[in-house]
Parts: sequence; C-alpha cells; structure tokens
Amino acid sequence: MDLFILALLVLCSLTVPTFGDKGSSKARTCSDIQQFYGAKGFKQNVVPQFEISGEHLRICPQGYTCCTSEMEGELATLTRRETEGLLREFKRPLQSSLLHSYRTFDGYMVDLMNRSMIILEDTFISTWGILYARNSMLFQELYQDLRDYYQSGNVNLEEVLTEFWTKLLEKVFYQANKLSSVGEDYQECVSKKIETLRLFGEAPHKMTTQVTRTFVAARAFLQGLHISREVVGKVLQVPLNPKCFKAIMRMTYCPHCRGMPTAKPCANYCTNVMKGCFANQADLHTEWSHLADTMIEVGEHRLDDMDSVILSLPNQISEALFTMEDNMASINSKLFQACGSLSKGGATGSGFDDITTRKSAVTDSLGGSNNKLANSVTDINIKLREMRPYWISLPKLLCSDRVASGTGAEDKCWNGMSRARYLPEVIGDGLANQINNPEVEIDITKPDMKIRQQIMQLKIMTNKLKNALNGRDVDFQDNSDDVSGSGSGLCSDELCSRGPRLIVPVTERPMVYAYPPRNKEVRSSVSQSLPSISILLLPLVILLLQR
Repeated sequence: MDLFILALLVLCSLTVPTFGDKGSSKARTCSDIQQFYGAKGFKQNVVPQFEISGEHLRICPQGYTCCTSEMEGELATLTRRETEGLLREFKRPLQSSLLHSYRTFDGYMVDLMNRSMIILEDTFISTWGILYARNSMLFQELYQDLRDYYQSGNVNLEEVLTEFWTKLLEKVFYQANKLSSVGEDYQECVSKKIETLRLFGEAPHKMTTQVTRTFVAARAFLQGLHISREVVGKVLQVPLNPKCFKAIMRMTYCPHCRGMPTAKPCANYCTNVMKGCFANQADLHTEWSHLADTMIEVGEHRLDDMDSVILSLPNQISEALFTMEDNMASINSKLFQACGSLSKGGATGSGFDDITTRKSAVTDSLGGSNNKLANSVTDINIKLREMRPYWISLPKLLCSDRVASGTGAEDKCWNGMSRARYLPEVIGDGLANQINNPEVEIDITKPDMKIRQQIMQLKIMTNKLKNALNGRDVDFQDNSDDVSGSGSGLCSDELCSRGPRLIVPVTERPMVYAYPPRNKEVRSSVSQSLPSISILLLPLVILLLQR
C-alpha cells in the first residue's frame, strides 16, 4: 500500500508543468493573459484558468500555454489588423512631407509667374504704350503657354518662344513702318530672317535658353516630388505575405501565451522578422536613392536662378525691343535687301515715335525672392536627403519601440521560443538575401510585381530628371500596359507621363549565413520541455506498481 501511494505521488509530480517565465515547478495560472486578452476586446471566458498542453498551436511554440486554438486565431487576426494600421501611420509623415514640399515649390513657381506678368503689365503700359495696348494678348499668351507647359508638359517651349518672337517682330515691323499689313510671302521671309539677322539682338536666343532650362527643370523637380509621394502610398498598400503576419504574431503575442507578458522581442530577432516582411520594399532602395540624389542635383544646379530668370522676362523682352528701335534703319535695310522692297505706299521711316513714350529699362524687382526660393529648395533638398534610406530603414523603424533594450536585454529577451539570447545573425536587405532568413519563409524567385512596377517608375523619373539637367525634356511614351497596369493612377496626366518598360537587374548576391532557415527549431539556450528526469522515473513507477 505504501508503494502504491508513493507511485501516485511520483505520477502527480510528473504532471505539474515545469516551464514558464521563471521555470516555476507549480502549475501557472492564466490570469495575466485573461486581463490582456480582455483589454484587446476579446471574451475572457475563452481563456483557460491554468496552462494547458500546446499541441494544438500552429503559430506559437507547442509547449504549455494559456492560449487555445481560437485565441491563437484571434490574435493572428489582430496582428494583421494592427500591422496594416501601423503601415498606414508610417507612410503619413513621409507623404505629408513630400506633399508639403510639392505645394511649397508649386506655389512659389506660380507666384513667380504671376509677379513677372504684373511687372510686364505695369512697365510696358508706360514704356511701350500703343504697341503693348494693341498687342497685350501676345504677351498674355506667352505667359499662359509657360504655365501650360509647367502644369501639363503639352507645350513645346522652343516652338512657343520662336512663335512669340516672330509675332512680336511682325507687330513691331508693322508699327515702325506704319503699315497695316504685308503679304504672306514677305511675312514668311521676315520670319525666317529673325535668327540669321539677329533683329532683336541676343535676347531671343538668351531668353529661349534660360526659359527652356529653367522650366524643364522646375517641372521635372515638381513631378519628382509627386511621383515620390505616389510611390510611398502604393508600395505601403501592397499586402504583406501571410507568413509575415504569422512571424509578427509569434514575435508579438506568443510571449503572452507562454506566460511571459513582460518579455520583449530581441532586437536582432525583430530585425530579421521585419527584413523578411519588407524584403520587396527594400529593393526600392537603389532607384529611390538615385531619384533623391538626382532631384537634389537639379535643385542645386538648375533651380538656383529660377526666380531671376522668370522675373527678368519683362526686362529681356523690353531690351530686345529697344535693340530693334535703335537699329530700325539698319534692320529695314537688311530686310529690304533680303526680302525685297515694301509695297508701294509703305513708309520706310521709323514709326517708333508713336510706340514708345519713355525709353526706360524695366527693373527686376526681385525683392528678396531669390533668398526665399533658395531657402525653399534647400529645405526640400534636406528632406530628400533624409528620406533617401527610407526603404532599408523600415525594419529598424518598425522595431524601435517594441524590442528589449537596456542592461542584460540580450539574454532576457523573447527569441521566438523562450526568454533567452537570440543566436542567428542579422541578414542583409532585399529579396535576394531572404534565402537565409530564419524567421520568415520567402520565395525569392517570386518578387512582388506591383513593387517592381514602382521601381520602374522611379527609374523613369530619374532618367527624366537627368535629361532636365541638360535642358532636355524627354516625353516618355509607353506603348504597353506592362508598367503601370490598367488604372494604376501613378500620377495624373497633367503632372507626368508614363514611360517605357525598364528591366531593373538584381545586382546584389545573396549572403549565406551560418544559421540555416528553421521552422520548429528551438533557439533558446534554456530548455523549455519536460525535464529529462521524468523519463528516468517512469520505469521505476511501473516497477513499483507491478509489486
């Protein structure tokens, strides 16, 4: 009888759970997770009173646990919802910063054009009198064409400026020679001689060069800000891999199931989880940084004198008219020699006395705007430098508030199985490196095509900015729907154009680490299974019962 009682006592001792936050030999209650689970909005009555065997678990480690299958499923759903909400919050600051930069630059550009037009109207009315009064639409159309190009790009700047100087020459020529009209053949001949005879001096060539360079750069710079913001929104809307949510769930809520509510993830553990989850996003880094660098270069080397170019347009036009006035006799002689004499009844003398009432130069009236623009572009460039490493910084940003830190944190953090040191190394960035990720199973042969489309868009925009550095506006034409897809809405028609399909090669080789991917491998340096002494005691109990 004594032996029977002894055997029962030994069996009872074997059924007591021997693991938990502190490895206690007593059965652990689930009161902590009951409160936690209720605080998350779930029903507390589904939580066990004491720890149960965890063979039913599919995400968390299968040791003794306070979580049922139902609880594990609800926590997995909660993980997905919270992660998606976190991503929405993470994209807002960068999107807001890019939107503010876009509006600041665009507002200043529009203000410059409006001020330039006001300067022209105020000075030309008094300086060029009848000529301006009769032909004010010509100048208004020039400014409207410049606005249309800046807003939509559907204007050929060189053609617009050439047409402006041709029409202006015609109007001045009529007025100076007191003519109502000339024949079409004569008019065409005069138009062809504008460039060769330099009738307006160097002003047309100088103004065309400056305006083309400035407006191409300004429009590309603004479009780059728009594209950047759109890419952030689209990329962070791409759903994460379901295995990623399981990995985050294991990292975030499984410690509660194991009776370790205060255990925070190990820093390297969290980093590996997030690098696996955002492997496709990290592949944007190369083209994203190229875009930022090129925009900074455009801002520093092509927009440094933007305000002086735009505000000096009235002065350049006026100086061209003064040049023609001073050389009208010589100009008439050259035109008569090249195109023939005027029709009978035309006057060959200058009629500029009827045009201008006061020969005075138009002032630039910059009023400190150069400093304002320089500060604006400088501030935007600072933000561009800050956003440059954004995509490869996401894992650390997402882990910053949730990982264990402080003295002894490396030995007392949650490593996915227990409270102990995390042994695997931190893997590299990007999809190619995820072949060795020990936390998230990623198929590196299947990149996310939506993100690859955005990488192509970044490359297209960078090429456009590089052309803008050289004063060229390349209109990319996309003859297929492979890049943007149907209804992608990457950017509005008035701000950017679609580009050709570009192949972005993977230049980084995957790194091989000492720790291979593991599925159910135990990482803890402290065993959390039933003590091995139980196996030794079991034959003894059987022997006693047989007696």
